[in-house]
Amino acid sequence: MIYRLAADAVLIVHLAFILWVILGALMVLWRPKLAWLHLPALAWAVALELNGWRCPLTPLENLLRRYAGQAGFEGGFIEHYLLGVIYPAGLTPTIQLWLGLGALLINLPPYVWLARRWWQRRKARR
Repeated sequence: MIYRLAADAVLIVHLAFILWVILGALMVLWRPKLAWLHLPALAWAVALELNGWRCPLTPLENLLRRYAGQAGFEGGFIEHYLLGVIYPAGLTPTIQLWLGLGALLINLPPYVWLARRWWQRRKARR
């Protein structure tokens, strides 16, 4: 029972991390100091996708599920939980590349806006 709960907790953390990566820049607009948390998370997620690496949370969840007597799954988090909903075909390196670039593109406008605002304030102080 404890392993199943731990696996479910890893799943929730994994999903929260993905949501933070995708939507974190919006939170940074509200609290700019959150950029110190969001930018490393974004960099890590984009590096994972662009290099085709597997997030370490996926094998951890699989291990905990096996300890709980459940079947683990093959592939990654996105393949197992989201791919069937988002994409009808299998996850390919090309799709991973687009996911990584998409995460960057989604987060770019808020950071550009913040940088411009910061630059204008700095310029006005002079």
